[in-house]
Amino acid sequence: MKALTYAAGIVAGLALLPAARAADQVAPLGEYTPEQRGFWAFVKPVSPPVPEFSDAAGRAFVKNPIDAFVLARLRAAGLEPNGRADRATLCRRVYFDLVGLPPTPNEVAAFVADRASDAYEKLVERLLASPHHGERWGQHWLDVVRFAETDGFEYDTYRANAWRYRDYVVRAFNADKPYDRFLSEQIAGDELGPDNDEMLVAAGFNRLAPLRRNAGNQEVARSRNEVLTEMTNVVGAAFLGVTIGCARCHDHRFDPIKQTDYYRLQAYFSATLSKDVVRYTPEQRAAWQVKAGPITKEIKRTRAALDKASDDKKPELERILVDLEDQLPPPLPALFSVVEDLERRLPIRVLKRGEFDWPLGRVGMRPLGVLLPDRAPELSEDEKQPRSALARWMTDADNPLTARVMVNRVWMQHFGRGIVATPNDFGKNGARPSHPDLLDWLAREFVGRGFSLKAMHRLMLLSSTYQQASVPGAGPAQLAATSMDPDNILLWRANRRRLSAEELRDAILSVAGSLASKMGGPGVMVPIEKELVNALYKPSQWEVTSDRAEHARRSIYLIAKRNLRLPFMQVFDAPDMQVSCASRDQSTHAPQALELLNGDLANTQAELLAVRLRKQAGADPRRQVTLGYRLTTGRSPTVKELALAVEFLRAGSLREFALATFNLNAFVYVN
Repeated sequence: MKALTYAAGIVAGLALLPAARAADQVAPLGEYTPEQRGFWAFVKPVSPPVPEFSDAAGRAFVKNPIDAFVLARLRAAGLEPNGRADRATLCRRVYFDLVGLPPTPNEVAAFVADRASDAYEKLVERLLASPHHGERWGQHWLDVVRFAETDGFEYDTYRANAWRYRDYVVRAFNADKPYDRFLSEQIAGDELGPDNDEMLVAAGFNRLAPLRRNAGNQEVARSRNEVLTEMTNVVGAAFLGVTIGCARCHDHRFDPIKQTDYYRLQAYFSATLSKDVVRYTPEQRAAWQVKAGPITKEIKRTRAALDKASDDKKPELERILVDLEDQLPPPLPALFSVVEDLERRLPIRVLKRGEFDWPLGRVGMRPLGVLLPDRAPELSEDEKQPRSALARWMTDADNPLTARVMVNRVWMQHFGRGIVATPNDFGKNGARPSHPDLLDWLAREFVGRGFSLKAMHRLMLLSSTYQQASVPGAGPAQLAATSMDPDNILLWRANRRRLSAEELRDAILSVAGSLASKMGGPGVMVPIEKELVNALYKPSQWEVTSDRAEHARRSIYLIAKRNLRLPFMQVFDAPDMQVSCASRDQSTHAPQALELLNGDLANTQAELLAVRLRKQAGADPRRQVTLGYRLTTGRSPTVKELALAVEFLRAGSLREFALATFNLNAFVYVN
């Protein structure tokens, strides 16, 4: 097996299996009933008529069609919308939603004082144009595609150039890259622009999954099957919003997705192989080789010995191999990408129970059958750019899933809950849309506006629905709504939300005046407890970034390591990057308070905030308290808050007051 190429090894391995004869057969295309095809998510969305209102209250509330659809649902339930949020609250809300950072006191004051009719519109436009917009919305996308800079599993090997994909995502959101293009570049960037670095980096999307590595012989066919499984599953989760992975071992139990559909989708990736596209000079290569040459020779010798070793000798050789790999110099600059190697394309077969060593009928490339005409043929095996063909199908204006799924993701981030509350599952086992007409209208509008995400932001943020207060009013209408719709499914008020882990850390750094503005580049490793480092497979995997200024950069630039989440990020529900994260959990528990009271980050930054308060507010405790509240909560303290804080400062330190402001609900939550 060692003498065989990677692909040939798989083919040879499969040929030896007892089930190989069944694999010579062609799997049937399958048929679907009208009921299966008629499920709402599989039907092309059409623009429904926008509700109209003749009464003064209705006309005053409806700023755009979003409001009309929302108000129609509210009134059908006998409810009315809440009042508008005050300007300071709205300013803080839209800052965190669009750029993930708190507004400065001067920015809040300027917006509150601006009485121009388009003041809010100008604020939204300014934030959409901010380079920080891509950093905030890039993080949402990185959650969905489970971006990390390490492999996961036992070794959790570092991916030296994976950060380039993260930077690509940030740039794409800042530039308002049309979503159809954004999708296509990630699925097939190497095919669309083989000589374009941006396209090659985008195609690194296909390599973001956890990857199991072995120190000794790879079980090549099994490893390749795992890679293809991940490539296929993430297409369903991220782009199509259906649980395709459930059909890997058998026909889907709930949705009309056959096992043959799963492998036909997988066939688009049958020639897709990982590739690090070198971007270094001959001089850099020569210098690297001088350092690495002797080590790589020893690695080869150890691997050869490992292949022949008895079981009792293998653990020691594996340890030696790991130590040798640890001595290699840092990898040379490269693009973390893939390549379409048609000569090494593998025949894709349905696998019984998903087992690589139990192949059944052969399949070709074809999208999900339930979304195609009956008996629609497979793509020709001569197709030179299969993933480009897949991307064209997904971004077609008539595709019923792609646009719906993405506008639902944007809606969820702005309103706290998706119109479909299960963003990665639009199937029968997922939630039904709370406002189906609105979802279809948004999907068609998204396509009609050239797949512009910033156009969707404008629509949502400029609506009266978004600008409502989160605290219910005292009137009978709000009391009725609280009783009838306590979960706010019908959107009669805004949803209060806790800051995400990244927002909270970035906000602490921002108000303390220490947040670094540098964008892009390799992931940053910050100091952490020694016990956590020692628990890694190799403690050398965590080398703290030497430039201390880097430690105060935005959280999106912190190293995304699968086997070690930073304690601050973990306690505030940052995902583990093992699988696609459709929406963040929002838990509440004691370790969060302990982190904000006793953690190194909170205490270090509280000292810096105290210095800032002394410098900018002088020695007057009332001015110090007022500035502290304006920095952390976006508003001045109430009379009671001011009195209590001033009294506290008589006995306590300014540092302790600063630490207390990090623990205020008004800081941790956005109303």
